[in-house]
Amino acid sequence: MATLSAAAAPSDPARVTIASGPIEGSAEGATIAFRGIPYAAAPVADLRWRAPQPVKPWAAVRDAKQFAPVCMQQIIPMDEPQLTSPSEDCLFLNVWKPAVASAKARPVVVWIHGGGLMNGGSASRIFDGATFAKDGFVTVTLNYRLGRFGFFAHPALTAAKEGPTGNFGFMDQIAALKWVQANIAKFGGDPKQVMVVGESAGGISILTLMGSPAAKGLFARAVVMSGGGRSLLAPKALPEAERFGENFARSAGITASGPAALAQLRALPAAMVSEGVFMAIGKVPGGDTYVGGGMIDGTVITGATEAIFRAGKQAKVPLIVGATSDDAPIGARPGDKDALFAAFGAEQAAARAAYDPDGSLDVDLVRRAMARDRAFLEPSRFIATSVARTGQPVWFYRFSYVAQSLLPSPGARHASDVPYMFGTVAARYGDKLAPRDTQLSNSFHAYVENFARTGNPNGDGQPAWAPFHAGDKTLLDLAADGQARMVRDPFAARLDATERLTETK
Repeated sequence: MATLSAAAAPSDPARVTIASGPIEGSAEGATIAFRGIPYAAAPVADLRWRAPQPVKPWAAVRDAKQFAPVCMQQIIPMDEPQLTSPSEDCLFLNVWKPAVASAKARPVVVWIHGGGLMNGGSASRIFDGATFAKDGFVTVTLNYRLGRFGFFAHPALTAAKEGPTGNFGFMDQIAALKWVQANIAKFGGDPKQVMVVGESAGGISILTLMGSPAAKGLFARAVVMSGGGRSLLAPKALPEAERFGENFARSAGITASGPAALAQLRALPAAMVSEGVFMAIGKVPGGDTYVGGGMIDGTVITGATEAIFRAGKQAKVPLIVGATSDDAPIGARPGDKDALFAAFGAEQAAARAAYDPDGSLDVDLVRRAMARDRAFLEPSRFIATSVARTGQPVWFYRFSYVAQSLLPSPGARHASDVPYMFGTVAARYGDKLAPRDTQLSNSFHAYVENFARTGNPNGDGQPAWAPFHAGDKTLLDLAADGQARMVRDPFAARLDATERLTETK
């Protein structure tokens, strides 16, 4: 009987044998889900603050029916609540595939979550890969190290010469993408047709990967949602990053240096390492004890994203890029209107005309608009422009739609577009879901699926989305009335003023 069972296993679509061993997922209607697959060894003990290491193979069938823990973090309320608790042992990913096999390899969608590189994870109903899988895609969602676990430097760590240092969270993402290249064919996926999608810190991650030599050739298409592209979470030089690490060590009572310091740092409780590091608007997380993101290490990150894209040295792949209409006002500056506009120097008259033409707007509204333009809206246009100048196709969008249950609202806030792109608005809004919400979601989701299939978002009867060219003032608006249409960017004058201010500094 055991022999018969073993012989039958390969024909079971819920059983797959990957490079590290056999796994069994769960059949869920039109899809099969495999959750909690380790793509690297647990980054604990002596592997804390090391590049991801290979998984130890297993022989018995591994259960892959439940989400694994998300990466260690201080939990905060989020629109995408996680279904599991945090753990330092967290380098897992999830795969969804169609239940019906195909003779032709399927395109692959890989999701990289947001959360400021400090929060979030892949165990969320909003990130349910079944929405793509039921339409013929193989979908992957992944965890990566966050906060001080993911982004940490210290002289003792550098001196140990254990491999690339600092950008552990980005190294995790690269390891997961290498896992996809090595294993996704076992799930019916095509490793040559991998599309990465990310929002906020996930979008920042994709822009980083597009500029990283270490990620070359790991994906063929990219979608960046509210990922900035200028100074947002800009990488720091390694010596500066090490000072943050030294400050943290002192705050934890560690005054030793060399191997002793590293041993003591690795022995710290995980909760102490993550303390004080969480996503909060208007607050510097971790103060001077957390570097805040990536660092220029010469291997994973060789320079600032803005400089890499300006020089056209990023990965040459088709791109969709955009932001939400009422995106996060990160870095809002204090002061009255005169002080806000004075920052534009010789361009302050143009800035007044663009942001407050009749002088009647509340100063806080002006401040927030300037901040979101600097952080997200203008940088997304800069990225689109930079990619267009290399000759690669790029499509530029603005997400302006607000769920009917949230009206009235000044616009679409940061991350509100994620469930629409995923096609999981029912999970997000429940019994408050309105037909127009579903209509807009179907449209956005279809554009992204078309792009994953062909490298072009057009098709399936969707309103035509014209590719972006340098100097364009038009974009696709996923509009407040639930329709998708090409329009002249209503914020064009604002973004022009912000661009001139940025380019003169």
